[in-house]
Amino acid sequence: MEIGFLTAPFGKQNLESVLNFAKDNGFQKVEILSVPGAGHIDPDQVLADSGKKLKNLFQTTGVRPSSYACYANVLDPDPERRQLIKKHLENLILVAELTDVDVVCTIAGMPVSGKTKMQAIEEDVASYFQDLCSFAAKHNVKIALENWFETNIQHLDHWQKLFQLVPSPNFGLNFDPSHLVHQNIDYLSAVDEFANRIFHTHAKDCEIKKHVLRRVGNREKGWWRYVIPGFGVIHWGEYISHLRKAGYNGVISIEHEDSAVGLEEGFIIGKKYLSQFIV
Repeated sequence: MEIGFLTAPFGKQNLESVLNFAKDNGFQKVEILSVPGAGHIDPDQVLADSGKKLKNLFQTTGVRPSSYACYANVLDPDPERRQLIKKHLENLILVAELTDVDVVCTIAGMPVSGKTKMQAIEEDVASYFQDLCSFAAKHNVKIALENWFETNIQHLDHWQKLFQLVPSPNFGLNFDPSHLVHQNIDYLSAVDEFANRIFHTHAKDCEIKKHVLRRVGNREKGWWRYVIPGFGVIHWGEYISHLRKAGYNGVISIEHEDSAVGLEEGFIIGKKYLSQFIV
């Protein structure tokens, strides 16, 4: 395994600066964010020059992508915006093929008005990803959904239903344990159950403020927050052990959403902590 990070917090810096930070701090892989109109690459521009500039950047820095990531609402209620996002994802798949990257990460879409999440999976999400996975398979690319709890795959029954409806072998998860732990879902059992669907994984921890929880209850906000690995309740040694047993040997990608720690400092601290489990 290797330790990497999601480039999203470096939104105001260009990709070259981000890759140089990664190189200087011992990261060999990064999860490169790209959404319509933002992010660290524009797939249209990459495809226009057959990826020459991007490949050269990877070669000169020695840092490569673990995946490309488009965390945009694939079920956007605006038809034009939805089509734009789908085209963006298709072009990211082409960029992945062009640069020898085998995973593109995205999300299962936000809830659809008037539908439960299970209904959205059955009526909207499944057909969307049947098409996208078919396209990706032709280019030897896997699609990995981050299990962000606010999207349509909030819990394990949602995951199970979606994979029943879309059994494509190139369709899986960008597994993030932090989105399970504050729901009181067993993230270790989830790794075991969905072992063959884990194509990428986020390293983001979750602090549980028990004194606040005891006062306001779990239906209120403010009793948990996302933190750098090692500052929350996730048992990273056990988690990584379960990943190894599941056959996962990819990148552990730090996702920095910890407001208490500086940008660069957070990634450096996270890497130092996770390095005790990954040699």
